[in-house]
Amino acid sequence: MSTVGNRALSRLAAIQNHTTMTADDQSKPYIPLAGCADDGWSKEDEATATCFCGAVQLAFSTQGPGFVDTFVCNCHDCRKITASMFASNFTIQDTHLKHLRGRDNLKTFSQSRTIASGNTMTNYFCSTCGTLMYRVSSGFPGQSFLRIGTVDDFHLHETKLKPQMELFAKDRVGWLHPVDGAKQLGGAMAYPP
Repeated sequence: MSTVGNRALSRLAAIQNHTTMTADDQSKPYIPLAGCADDGWSKEDEATATCFCGAVQLAFSTQGPGFVDTFVCNCHDCRKITASMFASNFTIQDTHLKHLRGRDNLKTFSQSRTIASGNTMTNYFCSTCGTLMYRVSSGFPGQSFLRIGTVDDFHLHETKLKPQMELFAKDRVGWLHPVDGAKQLGGAMAYPP
C-alpha cells in the first residue's frame, strides 16, 4: 500500500477511535469524519462551521451576546435552497462571526421574489462544493443565519444549537412532527423573539 494510503487509513482509524470515545459524552466536542476538513474545533464559547470540501471555515459565538437564537424553517424558500423539507439555522451577530478561511471562495445569490417577508435574502455558498454556509436578510441587518449542519461539533447540534423556534410551522409537511420543545410560529419571526 502507498504511503498516502497508509496515512489515510491511520487518519480514519484515529477519527473512528475518537468518535467512539466521545460520541456518548456530550460534555466534550464530538467532531466525526464528515466532509474533507479535519480541523474543526469547539470551545466553551466558540466553535467552527466548515463547508463539505473544507475550503470555507467560519468561527462563531456559541453564547450571548453574539449568539442570538436557533430555529427550523419550513418556508417554501428554505425547502428549495436546501433541497430538503426544512432548514435548521442559528442566528449570529456579524460582530461575532469570523471567516477563518475561504471568504474569497464564497459566491452569493440574492433575491426577494420568493421571500415571504419581501426582504432580500443573500445566500453565501462555497464556490467549490456548493455548501450553503449562511444567509443574510435585508430585514435583519447585522445578523447572519448559519446552517446547523455545517457546524463541526455534532454535540452542539443536540445542545446549544437545538432549535428553540419552528417557523412556518403551518407549512411543515405532514409526515414530520413539530420540533420537541420549540415555540411554533405560523410565519416568520420578529425580533425580539
